[in-house]
Amino acid sequence: MTTLLYNQSSYLREFTAVVLTCEAAEEGYHVTLDRTAFFPEGGGQAADTGTLGSAFVTDVRMQGDTVVHTVTESVQPGSIVTCSIDWDIRYDRMQNHTGEHLLSGILHALYGYDNVGFHLGDSFMTLDTSGELTADQLADLERRANEAVYANVPVEITYPDPIYLSSMEYRAKLELTENVRIVTIPGWDACACCAPHVARTGEIGMIRILSAVRWKGGMRLTVRCGRRALSDSRMRAEVLGQIAQALSAKPEEAYEAVLRLMSNITELKGEVLRLKRELLDLQLAEVADTTGSICLFVPGGDGEMLRRAVNACVNRCGGICGAFSGSDEDGYLFAIGSQTVPLRARAKEITGALLGRGGGSDAMISGTSRASETVIRAYFEHFTI
Repeated sequence: MTTLLYNQSSYLREFTAVVLTCEAAEEGYHVTLDRTAFFPEGGGQAADTGTLGSAFVTDVRMQGDTVVHTVTESVQPGSIVTCSIDWDIRYDRMQNHTGEHLLSGILHALYGYDNVGFHLGDSFMTLDTSGELTADQLADLERRANEAVYANVPVEITYPDPIYLSSMEYRAKLELTENVRIVTIPGWDACACCAPHVARTGEIGMIRILSAVRWKGGMRLTVRCGRRALSDSRMRAEVLGQIAQALSAKPEEAYEAVLRLMSNITELKGEVLRLKRELLDLQLAEVADTTGSICLFVPGGDGEMLRRAVNACVNRCGGICGAFSGSDEDGYLFAIGSQTVPLRARAKEITGALLGRGGGSDAMISGTSRASETVIRAYFEHFTI
């Protein structure tokens, strides 16, 4: 049985311990100690990392009542080792995990919804709720959680006896009856939890709900707390400032400036489309009737323009009429039509010659081509019915 030092203090960064066992494993070595401050993976939170003597701790797992440390090199059983936890990572997780307790406790108190899924990743955490919230309710949830941060109340860790525990109201995903560790934030939450937490809510610093999407009958909230929330806020402020500067607008006016820009872009796209169609009409007017085939290259054309070009010229030729748009470097879109050639039956032959793929009907096929303009024009020039 391993003595769990992290239950005694979440702030223990270094400690000494006796090596009980060390066994070779596929991923390194598995080491057990008489006591440890390394938190093992569990409850949606990853294991602590750090050093154990001169070895790096890459993973920590609980096996029964023993903590097994995965390390990078062998250590001598019976020796006393000095261990160090990656504190910045641990404290970041403590801030976020305690922030999650506040959100989940307030969520349950206000709406009766449960936290049915929790994952604390390296850059953000997700919280799955059993019910949906409106945008206003999410904003209120975030505001209330931050009010609890400002209150800077103590985060209490207790192990109630079974009789008292049976009368307590607390959140728990599992049916627990003994040695239950209760994390209480007075006035906001009480929850069974084995993970390290900050000592006071003020240490969380900030709680931000970044997004909320529907998820399995409820919602999945993406959240950042503490240093992560500060980093996220800085990033968003910098991006907003850059956007505002590019638009020659104040940051608080950037949204309206973006809307105006989008409106202008829409108008310009419409004007460009109109000019492209006028240019196409001028190009089509120059096409001469022929008993052979017609091959057109339409600058900046899309599928609709290519089909329009083919429909306008297909009755002017005795073979096939093709319209292409693109470049030798990036490839071409094409549409090919005919009033005399059953294109569906010959689609494989045509697309093969054009180093492309596509299909359609007897009257018209469309697709893409990787052939060069020279090869395409030569194919149409020598096409036989």
